[in-house]
Amino acid sequence: MPATQKPMRYGHTEGHTDVCFDDSGSCIVTCGSDGDVRIWEDLDDDDPKFINVGEKAYSCALKNGKLVTAVSNNTIQVHTFPEGVPDGILTRFTTNANHVVFNGNGAKIAAGSSDFIVKVVDVMDSSQQKTFRGHDAPVLSLSFDPKDIFLASASCDGSVRVWQISDQTCAISWPLLQKCNDVINAKSICRLSWQPKSGKLLAVPVEKSVKLYRRETWSNQFDLSDNSISQTLSVVTWSPCGRYLAAGSVNGLIVVWNVETKDCMERVKHEKGYAICGLAWHPTCGQIAYTDAEGNLGLLENVCDPSGEKSNNKVSRRMEKDYNDLFEGDDMSNAGDFLNDNAVETPSFSKGIINDEDEDDLMLASRHPRQRSHIFEDDENSVDVTLLKTGSGLLKEEEEDDQASSIHNLPLGMSQRPFYNGPVPTPRQKPFQSGSTPLHLTHRFMVWNSIGIIRCYNDEQDNAIDVEFHDSSLHHATHLSNTLNYTAADLSHEAVLLACESTDELASKLYCLHFSSWDSSKEWIVDMPPNEDVEAICLGQGWAAAATSALLLRFLTIGGVQKEVFSLPGPVVSMAGHGEQLFIVYHRGTGFDGDQCLGVQLLELGKKKKQILHGNPLPLTRKSYLTWVGFSAEGTPCYVDSEGIVRMLNRALGNTWTPVCNTREHCKGKSDHYWVVGIHENPQQLRCIPCKGSRFPPTLPRPAVAVLPFKLPYCQTATEKGQMEEQFWRSVMFHNHLDYLAKNGYEYEENTKNQAIKEQQELLMKMLALSCKLEREFRCVELAALMTQNAMNLAIKYASRSRRLILAQRLSELAVEKAAELAETQEEEEVEEEEEDFRKKLNAGYSNTATEWSQPRLRSQVEDDAEHSGEADEIEEKPEIRQNSFSKNANSCDVPAIKSGTAISSTQGRINPFKVSTNSKEPAISVNSTRSTSILDNMNKSSKKSTGLNRTTNNETSPVIKPLIPKPKSKQASAASYFQKRTSQVDKTEEIKEENPKNSSSESPAMSPQNTENQRPKTGFQMWLEENRNNILTDNPDFSDEADIIKEGMIRFRVLSPEERKAWTDKAKGGTASDGAEAKKRKRLVNENNETENQKEKEKENLNLPKKRKPLDLPANQKLSAFAFKQE
Repeated sequence: MPATQKPMRYGHTEGHTDVCFDDSGSCIVTCGSDGDVRIWEDLDDDDPKFINVGEKAYSCALKNGKLVTAVSNNTIQVHTFPEGVPDGILTRFTTNANHVVFNGNGAKIAAGSSDFIVKVVDVMDSSQQKTFRGHDAPVLSLSFDPKDIFLASASCDGSVRVWQISDQTCAISWPLLQKCNDVINAKSICRLSWQPKSGKLLAVPVEKSVKLYRRETWSNQFDLSDNSISQTLSVVTWSPCGRYLAAGSVNGLIVVWNVETKDCMERVKHEKGYAICGLAWHPTCGQIAYTDAEGNLGLLENVCDPSGEKSNNKVSRRMEKDYNDLFEGDDMSNAGDFLNDNAVETPSFSKGIINDEDEDDLMLASRHPRQRSHIFEDDENSVDVTLLKTGSGLLKEEEEDDQASSIHNLPLGMSQRPFYNGPVPTPRQKPFQSGSTPLHLTHRFMVWNSIGIIRCYNDEQDNAIDVEFHDSSLHHATHLSNTLNYTAADLSHEAVLLACESTDELASKLYCLHFSSWDSSKEWIVDMPPNEDVEAICLGQGWAAAATSALLLRFLTIGGVQKEVFSLPGPVVSMAGHGEQLFIVYHRGTGFDGDQCLGVQLLELGKKKKQILHGNPLPLTRKSYLTWVGFSAEGTPCYVDSEGIVRMLNRALGNTWTPVCNTREHCKGKSDHYWVVGIHENPQQLRCIPCKGSRFPPTLPRPAVAVLPFKLPYCQTATEKGQMEEQFWRSVMFHNHLDYLAKNGYEYEENTKNQAIKEQQELLMKMLALSCKLEREFRCVELAALMTQNAMNLAIKYASRSRRLILAQRLSELAVEKAAELAETQEEEEVEEEEEDFRKKLNAGYSNTATEWSQPRLRSQVEDDAEHSGEADEIEEKPEIRQNSFSKNANSCDVPAIKSGTAISSTQGRINPFKVSTNSKEPAISVNSTRSTSILDNMNKSSKKSTGLNRTTNNETSPVIKPLIPKPKSKQASAASYFQKRTSQVDKTEEIKEENPKNSSSESPAMSPQNTENQRPKTGFQMWLEENRNNILTDNPDFSDEADIIKEGMIRFRVLSPEERKAWTDKAKGGTASDGAEAKKRKRLVNENNETENQKEKEKENLNLPKKRKPLDLPANQKLSAFAFKQE
């Protein structure tokens, strides 16, 4: 008797629907995209009862008076049936759950979500949860084994998996379906189903047929198909007796087979041809309820002919015997397979971790504490003896007797397993390429970075790779064939690097398209050794790197020359390259309770190869994993975890990692994410792609890039104080790269540094003003310690105006302390620089360099010239003029006192501290000699003692600046400047001022003896060498060259104790003043007229001093500073 098709009824709004019967079959229950669950007494019910469960309902299941629904708010909800009273939430996901089913007795439910997770939850105690991870795409459908041993699942990653529920491992996986990236794009929702009662067969709709797999052997027993099927089958359901199987297709065809005879019993076509998305067989009679994708409900009656029941039973017994005979023939091997599944498939679970799913994918345990009934093995190949006995016994019993009583053996065995309630190991994250989307997608991004985009197309029409550059002038877009199935890619301004996995016939390969090469051969391929796969790759400036499964990292030049190879401490996770830097992240060990245990290495591959980070632990948010690794555009290592936290290397704080942004704060929904593609420090920009309801973007349409701001996680950022603190330290951190560039010899914009310092000092002044208002004077001094000298002047001025005299005094004392520290540091650097300059000259072969120490005749001649020209007076005036080197010039830049050793741009060069310049455009302040003019000037005006002390302090200071990139003159220019004749002291000073920026590294040996004698005082080393020259010549009679004498002298001078060297340095300072005084006395004895002329000349020079020296012309901040200082 053919089935009767009743007219369709409107049930829900257009969209996906689901249907089921209650336990007795008295009601039909449907749910749809309108968020309602409708309860139909029969198809003719004109007023069905409805329960609103949410905005959208994707799936429903009913058993034992419990109605469970998968709702659009990412939860699995429970309602009482038929009352519809909410009874709580069983579990939550981070995205929509797509399917929910009950087990045989209704005690548990299984749910699969678009975040790739499958969960089994106890209905009465929702804290008892088990999580199954391994799918690489959204889960489509689930089905419980009637014996509660296995759970089957289908996913958009194209696989159908069977899970062992007890220990959450994957027993088998079949690649049956077409891959897609979301449920909406799936050709089939693949509603698979186990055969009722015995669970011997698993029915899976695949394309135009239904595949049936044998339990435990997992072999494909046979397929069911029919010529009437023209479109893909998407839903299957068994009759309660297990003899018949119904399937629905995407074009509205419903087909029913007799499984035992493989005959097609019914063919029913949907009246409008809509896709069938829900099928349910009545629990007691031959009715099938079905729903379509437009929200309609239909019913088929008299599906099975009762007259065929007897013969069908005979056929069933015959088929069952055949199955048993086939299975018993391989009894031992099958038992071994079953045991191996328990033992070997346990580690395969770790392979199931995917790169772009939700953070819950890495959690083995539920967030709620629960009792773990599964065994905790010591290692991946260990199996409990009790389990072995129970498993083998279970197999034999099932073959002897296929009754339901044999099911009880499994719980008995499980109860005998050891109890463990400790930390659970976290499966290791698989390797990934930053800026790539999952491998299972047919259209995917292989890489998206600051250079360009590489897309991979792998579908029925084409298997190719497209390379697109953001800057088309760098290179034109390229189309590459993908016959080798490349899976990893990287892109730089020089080349495209691709890698593929090995196959049975081919080795893993590394392919490079060197498009910037100047020759005609731009491609090369390197084959990996056998059993070694490339897992991660990256490109740098002139080099490529590949990390392999053999825990090796292989370096190659961009042209294909193999270079160094070294071993990695653990399996690689990801790599990134930038310039000469290589950033490697790998597994240091096994993490627990959802945490990854990662390590990081940072290498510099310049001329002097060195390792910056030596396998330090990589900080991650709890229960998260790594999603992006790379460098900022300025070359600072950064990474992002699955919780959206962006961290950056803070080189100024001992190479620590600082969180600089939380992308989750900018997401509107829980399932929304930001996919990072690039980081810029100047301007401060986080470039990423917003992904609605996903972790990664689709290739089409082309995603739009958004820019997010950075924000350090400081406390109380809602207050003015916290906001300014966050801005200040963010500015400091995001300009650390300038110091790194300067240290490594790269050029950068000096204006950028100046602007950053100006911004930081303004923030410090605002914070100081705020602290003053709050009467936090101690905090004001702490803030002033971070200021430059000029900013400190303003702080003293502000404190004076605010009538906080104690604070002004404290700030003045702090300024003096900082000036003294700078002077001491500067003296040490000056000596070191002189020695380094001599060493460079000696190493460069300048053996005939003239020095002032080897020319006693010239030295006496200089003194005679000084007597006649009055230069001794000028020598005595040097301490006063030297003080002016600390005064603030019009366009001078402030450099923070906390970074006094920072080098500045080569455009500024070395500053002459003795040159008195009236040109306001000439820089008059250096990094290592910044001092407060107002403080020291006021000290000079206080008393004669202060003046004396000030002179002493000034004598200890010698401003020296190390340029960023020294630009030495040619040898001809150096020689010309060395032998150039100077006629007067003014010309000499001007000459040095112009020469210093050009060649600061060789200044000391390049100056003529006359100029050196009058321009700068002798150092302690010079005086020591004068007295010990004869000893050196006596010990080394073969020394005929002055350079050899200086070199030997430097070696001996360094051997002296610090106290002796300090004594020589002090002697040199004292000698300068005494020499000036003796010269003055000799002048008085020789000629009184010369004395008068010298006085006139001195007065004339005083008139030429800058007007800042006159008290009447002091700026306002210096006057106020003087006022504050004199209060004591």
